[in-house]
Amino acid sequence: MTMTVYRNFLREVLFRLGKRVEVWESTGRMNWKITKQASPGNLQDIEEELGGQVDSAPIILAVKVSGKVSEARNVGVCFADASVRELGVSEFLDNDLYSNFESLLIQLGVKECLIQSGGPGNDVELGKLRAIVDSCGVALAERASGDFGTKDIEQDLTRLLRDERAAKMLPQTDLKLAMGSAAALIKYLGAMSDPSNFGQYRLYQHDLSQYMKLDASALKALNLMPGLRDGSKNMSLYGLLNHCKTPVGSRLLAQWLKQPLMSLEEIERRQQLVEAFVADTELRQTIQEEHLRSIPDLYRLAKRFQRKLANLEDVVRAYQVVIRIPGFIGTFEGVMDEVYRDPLDAQYTSKLRASFRIDSYCSTHALDNHEFIIKPEFDDSLRTIRKKLDKLRHNMDVEHREVGRDLGQEIDKKLFLENHKVHGWCFRLTRTEAGCIRNKKQYQECSTQKNGVYFTTNSLQAMRREFDQLSENYNRTQSGLVNEVVNVAASYCPVIEQLAGVLAHLDVIVSFAHVSVHAPVAYVRPKMHPRGEGDTVLKEARHPCMEMQDDIQFITNDVALKRGSSEFLIITGPNMGGKSTYIRQIGVIALMAQVGCFVPCTEAELTIFDCILARVGASDSQLKGVSTFMAEMLETANILKSATSESLIIIDELGRGTSTYDGFGLAWAISEHIVREIRCFAMFATHFHELTALVEEYPAVQNLHVVAHIGGGGNQDRREVTLLYKVEEGVCDQSFGIHVAELVKFPPKVVEMAKRKADELEDFTAKHDEQAVGHSKEDVEEGSTLLKEVLVEWKRRVEGGGESMSGAEKAELLRELVRQNPTLQNNSFFKSVRAL
Repeated sequence: MTMTVYRNFLREVLFRLGKRVEVWESTGRMNWKITKQASPGNLQDIEEELGGQVDSAPIILAVKVSGKVSEARNVGVCFADASVRELGVSEFLDNDLYSNFESLLIQLGVKECLIQSGGPGNDVELGKLRAIVDSCGVALAERASGDFGTKDIEQDLTRLLRDERAAKMLPQTDLKLAMGSAAALIKYLGAMSDPSNFGQYRLYQHDLSQYMKLDASALKALNLMPGLRDGSKNMSLYGLLNHCKTPVGSRLLAQWLKQPLMSLEEIERRQQLVEAFVADTELRQTIQEEHLRSIPDLYRLAKRFQRKLANLEDVVRAYQVVIRIPGFIGTFEGVMDEVYRDPLDAQYTSKLRASFRIDSYCSTHALDNHEFIIKPEFDDSLRTIRKKLDKLRHNMDVEHREVGRDLGQEIDKKLFLENHKVHGWCFRLTRTEAGCIRNKKQYQECSTQKNGVYFTTNSLQAMRREFDQLSENYNRTQSGLVNEVVNVAASYCPVIEQLAGVLAHLDVIVSFAHVSVHAPVAYVRPKMHPRGEGDTVLKEARHPCMEMQDDIQFITNDVALKRGSSEFLIITGPNMGGKSTYIRQIGVIALMAQVGCFVPCTEAELTIFDCILARVGASDSQLKGVSTFMAEMLETANILKSATSESLIIIDELGRGTSTYDGFGLAWAISEHIVREIRCFAMFATHFHELTALVEEYPAVQNLHVVAHIGGGGNQDRREVTLLYKVEEGVCDQSFGIHVAELVKFPPKVVEMAKRKADELEDFTAKHDEQAVGHSKEDVEEGSTLLKEVLVEWKRRVEGGGESMSGAEKAELLRELVRQNPTLQNNSFFKSVRAL
């Protein structure tokens, strides 16, 4: 198996299938042993085989829930990037759908989740957790319940943590469920079996509320991350915004998109930095093209030092980064605008100025040839050997010139002195000139190859042997010094990681600025209101991904979510008319604003949302026993239980998976609950046109519709529709489904039949509606009761008459019973029914 095939196999198994991998090696005849193990959340053993092709940090998480089942569950988690030596813990209350747990998986970008094996009494709860883990695309690993015990956790943490205090003094150890999860995670990662981990870990507490909550449905609705079938990188928000030049920047961008900020101060700080790079084109281009482009993956470099896998080449890479830092600093110091100089200095310049230095132990003259050797000045033995090597090299050059004169060949044009990988130092003549050494005993041919004929002389052979011996001595002498240099460089690991954080932050901010400037229409800086305050008003808003698609001229629309007057928007209109795009772009813009990016509008003001909850097109999951309608109801239940007055709700159709009446009843009840009880900003795209009647009962509801131009003329033209993709106030009372059938080239006969049937149903409905107008509730109830009594009596007499009564006699009997009941004959509702 080639390395490329092996690497592709590992990526397929770990990242797409979410499976564990074991690598076995032969230790003799019929004897094998495991040498490496890996899982989606722990790639340490095979990181080199992957060649650094890891899209994001492999976060692994363990979860433990309280055994007591109640409306509010206690959930404790512990998570880590296995190679960074940090443990994060969190403990929180959750509802019976585990909405907070789902948000945490999304926030952290978890790749693998450890969960307890099923046991008596908690199978249902563990089943819910498994379903959530699966819906988020996270690999699942079940562990024995005993692994989650806390008996030894304080002792283990005391040995692992950098903090010299005993672990029981740390506040995080009071989180008993989280500590159980920590015990399982430490055991799974084998952290205690590697002494190099002792005293290296950091323990911190993650606050779930510091970031906007997102669930798997919102991730899908907003096209946040790339899908497996995305043809263009602009089809996802991550792909659109990712103009980062460094691997650490790309990973941080993915993290930021899943962790939109809740702090107004932090959001505005990022916005000001983005504005600095938007305003100064030269600054932005210099940072991107001259500085960031040459920065390697510093986190991966730091990991190699931590795990004692680094070599002299890694030291050189770190050194090359260091010598570029003055360039960054000089560029920032050249910023003339005082408005931006202080924020840039606080975030970048001052941190880059912090003392960070790796001495130049390495010989830089050999870097271009990818030779990494210690400078001879650092050791007397090396200095002596180097002098002899330099003298030999000089003598070789003298020999080169003498051979050139003897053969009459111009050196370095037709006669070359080269260090061949097989023959060592020797001469090479081009094949056209090779005849000049024929029949000359002082020249011995080594080999003939495409690029010429290699040959040597007795003097050069002697010098080559001595040169090889001295080089071997040089390498042997410097090997101890290499270890010393690598160890010195490894002591700078924390500073390398800190530098990686600064440059990753810079890379993402500059990428935001790049996208904001180079969009078809430049993005603007949104004005942000504190949580629970202000409205969300967008002028000429666009969907950032849609407008980047080829051959699309995006139609802009205004958005006004105002407290008390337009909190709940009901959007009706034709299929494919732009309802879904309109409501989703509002969610995308809100998320972009809270990660600190500019937004695709001409003007924008937004309030800070605590979560974005979405219910968009669901699909069957028959293998798991979940129908489309069940999936739809599960998502909606999550919305109703998770939403607060500061949330943003996006509902794209609801109730289509069941009967029309049931579906409409659910849609009405859900909408009414959101308007009356939750009172948050929400958007509902629907084909239930009756739902627009909500506006008559609640002033916070507003009806919008997407505009379609309907062709005039005769009946034949009635359904010829032109979609304008413009959103305006008011109601659209048609869906134009037949128009969509025409667009996808249904057979003309089928389309005509559908039109005729639709006309019949509309005529019947209109006639029925006209005749039903004017009936009071009392008339309807009285007429229905009297008619039922007549029909019951008629049925009794018909059955009593046996089979002897003809159809005509049965009809006459019914008419006679009606004539005998003047009250029924005079009832207005009965008259309208009789007319049908």
